[in-house]
Amino acid sequence: MPGLALAQDGEGQEQQPSGAHGDNAEGNPDEQFLGTIDIGESTRAIQTGTASAVTVINREEIEDRQANTIAELIDSIPGVTLINGSTPIGSGINIRGFGANGTYGSDQKVLILVDGATTGSEELYRIGTQLFTDPLLYKRAEVIRGTVGSFEYGSGVIGGVVRLETSDASDYLGGKTGFTVNQNLSGATNKNGFSTSTTLAAMPNESVEFLANYSHREGGTQKDGHGDRIENSAFSLPSYLVKGAVHFGPGKAHTIKASFSQTETSERDRPYDSFGTTGASFGNVDRDTKSKTLVVGYYYDPIENDAVNLSLVYTYASQDIEQDYVEGSSPFAPPGGFDVVNADHKYETSKITLKNAALFQTGPVLHNLHAGLEYINKDRRDANSAPGGNDKRMAAFLVDEIGLFRGFTLTPAARWETSTVKGVLDDGSRVSYTNEALMGGVSARYELPFGLAAFGSWATTRSMPILDDLENETYMMQPEKGKSWEAGASFDRTGIFTQNDRFALKANYYDTDLTDTTSYSGVLEVYLKGLEIEASYATPSGFYADFNGNIVKGTRLLTSGEVNDWVNLPANTYQLAIGKRFGRVADIRWEGVLAEDRDTNGTIHEGYDVHNLRASFSPEVGFLKFVTFRLSVENLFDTYYEPALATRPAVGRNFKGAVSFQF
Repeated sequence: MPGLALAQDGEGQEQQPSGAHGDNAEGNPDEQFLGTIDIGESTRAIQTGTASAVTVINREEIEDRQANTIAELIDSIPGVTLINGSTPIGSGINIRGFGANGTYGSDQKVLILVDGATTGSEELYRIGTQLFTDPLLYKRAEVIRGTVGSFEYGSGVIGGVVRLETSDASDYLGGKTGFTVNQNLSGATNKNGFSTSTTLAAMPNESVEFLANYSHREGGTQKDGHGDRIENSAFSLPSYLVKGAVHFGPGKAHTIKASFSQTETSERDRPYDSFGTTGASFGNVDRDTKSKTLVVGYYYDPIENDAVNLSLVYTYASQDIEQDYVEGSSPFAPPGGFDVVNADHKYETSKITLKNAALFQTGPVLHNLHAGLEYINKDRRDANSAPGGNDKRMAAFLVDEIGLFRGFTLTPAARWETSTVKGVLDDGSRVSYTNEALMGGVSARYELPFGLAAFGSWATTRSMPILDDLENETYMMQPEKGKSWEAGASFDRTGIFTQNDRFALKANYYDTDLTDTTSYSGVLEVYLKGLEIEASYATPSGFYADFNGNIVKGTRLLTSGEVNDWVNLPANTYQLAIGKRFGRVADIRWEGVLAEDRDTNGTIHEGYDVHNLRASFSPEVGFLKFVTFRLSVENLFDTYYEPALATRPAVGRNFKGAVSFQF
């Protein structure tokens, strides 16, 4: 949730107003300018200023990680686990044990937003989430784990929210008028990976900006730590983005902004089951997938009125999947293949969101109030194992971050949502189901003057019935219920061991229950408990260390009455990075990932440890000052391993190199 302070840095620390040093700068004879003070900086800012479990990855880290997918980009965040995340095909995102799994592309418990547009499919059987999009299209990736920070964005969020923001022309130009070209080229040895991303950004004046990007990413069939082929891992992924904005009125308070992005991939004679769990049972397909996102918005943010920050945004997202069975590719399939293999899919989600963010005071109490209305319309083409229909929703939300007294913040949040799902059953009859729910929660945070803070939250949400369950009347009248409470502490302080070093720590414990379950066959309820830890330490000399850990336990109640392990549970993992910066010129670091063994109902997923090396170099000489070189070795010791939720082995040793420049 947004911080109350009008000026904050990335870690939620209050800064002085921009005019605080104005007298000194103008030559106040009683004061003397002391110069710039360097404070230790780590790779990623820990969000210690909020009670929500939030992690933000900025543009620099996006380029530095050289990820092939969004899933691979955010896998270093505690609580986030990949389903085959190194390639777009057959991959997905799992947060706190919910999200993608080895059968369905999604369970609707993780929400993915691109510039506010709700993207992704529903329970696409055996072919992944279809979140095909290039990481280099974005300037920011934010992951909100759990329920309490989700009510502004949607219902039914139990795992978390992934918010992606595409780049603006002003980001490349630093808000100044002009024209620039940014180029990023990268390659990987496992297996012949290559990507190019070209961005043109222009601001002919302060009122108009325009950006165009084309990215192409591809790779062959990768190899695991044993040197064996990882089937269904080859991909080719062209993407493009066009985006523009017009600012007008006094103080440029009015903005009209529009963007359109498209990503597509083509597969030929490839397994229908992209998770690779059923052998050759389904056979192979020729499959084309195209994802589009359109965002058009009006924004009004007058400088003189903090109580108004209004936006009216229309978003449209579609996923179009066409596939045909490759004759003779399965010994088990009838002539022409199974119906599900030949099914074409089309998902369209339109959304209109009216929202205002207001900063104001009532007596001594400071408010940061976000309130809005939302209309959502989902259309889906009828297909085998994915019935078509329409899902219309209306929602209203309110999140008020209240500063009651110094150091104490209370944040109540509420969302009301109604859903009407209509469609045609297999027997030709038309059906319509309506559900509505009020959901919400509250979080509290208290910070002591020396940087130590304690926080806690409670939240409940409802996951509305989806089109996949249209044939099941019981499921269509039974929203799933999620309840979660969390507690934790954070510490953020400068000058711990040496002058101007910086240490930050955030630990978050959560307890989550899912009841009235309809998303998983034979499961009535799911119970999860976990601990997430993020820590960083950095010195002005350039040394830094980052650590995060994820420890989780979970059980499920089956319809038979038996209680056993939750099968979508990730392994306990610990990640450590140690590095050294040499001014603005170079950054070198080692990364280690340790995963414990995971015993799930007698099935042992072996733990592993993986090591990576990364280095970036930005010469500050002549024209080279506009160039950055990046080198990395992932899985340095060529370790063979398969993460607990994955359905295929991880990629073996992989050398990566990239060069980016702007002129």
